Amino acid sequence: MSSIPKAVLYYSSESIWSSAVLLALEEKGYGADEVDLRVVDLNKGGNFDPSFLRLNNKAIVPTLVVPLQKTLSVAVESRYRAITDSKAIIEFLDKSRSPWSQTHTTSQAPAPSLTPATIAFTETSAEMIELIHTEEANPDNLRYMNARDVDSLRSLARELLPVLHARRDVLSKHISDANSGTIQVSEKVTAFWKEKQAAIEVLVGLYKNADISESALEPGEKTKRAEYFEMAKSARASLGRTLLRLEKDVIGPFALGDQLSIADMHLSSWLARIVKLAGGAATDDGIAVVGRLQHYVGTDFKLGEKSRLSEYWEAMKGRPSWNKVYAEGLH
Repeated sequence: MSSIPKAVLYYSSESIWSSAVLLALEEKGYGADEVDLRVVDLNKGGNFDPSFLRLNNKAIVPTLVVPLQKTLSVAVESRYRAITDSKAIIEFLDKSRSPWSQTHTTSQAPAPSLTPATIAFTETSAEMIELIHTEEANPDNLRYMNARDVDSLRSLARELLPVLHARRDVLSKHISDANSGTIQVSEKVTAFWKEKQAAIEVLVGLYKNADISESALEPGEKTKRAEYFEMAKSARASLGRTLLRLEKDVIGPFALGDQLSIADMHLSSWLARIVKLAGGAATDDGIAVVGRLQHYVGTDFKLGEKSRLSEYWEAMKGRPSWNKVYAEGLH
């Protein structure tokens, strides 16, 4: 058994960027004895637990806790730091397992470099990653806006309300325990919980009347529903613009051409979530995926018959890493 201190990845299949990090782990060939995988149940508010907030005060996953380089010896007590940004995590994983790294990796698997080969490709990669990490392109926002009529709103409410209620209940308990002194946390943490609870209440308000017919809604609620559908329409239009930009920037078959890169870790996980929101499945081929995206965004959105994103989907779908991460379906 290895005596090398392990890194710990806190992740969730509900997190797009957790999937990006899992893809990077597979592509870089990290061994099971090098990284512990620990699931954080976002649907049950596990990311709001005080113990997790001590690692990541933003309550987000993925979070990678790594031993400091100078404490990798068995003769030294290990010390750790938490990396809380998915972009930084993937870059760290890429650099930490290479012929030049000093992390004493135990895996015998190949460790291909994911760093773009040229300055121009590095700039293109950075631009592509930044594009899909913007709020406008955030699939988490699209998830809550994923309805275009009353029937789909009802279906979405049935899916999301139990999750929102569970998260709200967890936050309520944490706040109550903090107020009673059952747990000791700072005022900043309590304020953070209250802020998240308020945001959840806003979302609950969007869906709680989903089963009420349009004619039976109070005037104020009818206005809120109309505003919701307008926001959803705007979100899909924004997604269309992002997809068209990617269609132009992706070189093919991978984001930067023949070489798999850091950009692909981000882009493929982002696209997988978008395809899921559009009703797609991991088994869909590239042509089917493009068709679903065009239907999802709207009639004015066209990618073309020979779409680069279609080719890209096929290329990533053929990767062993992609098939492992999405073995149980898109997420």
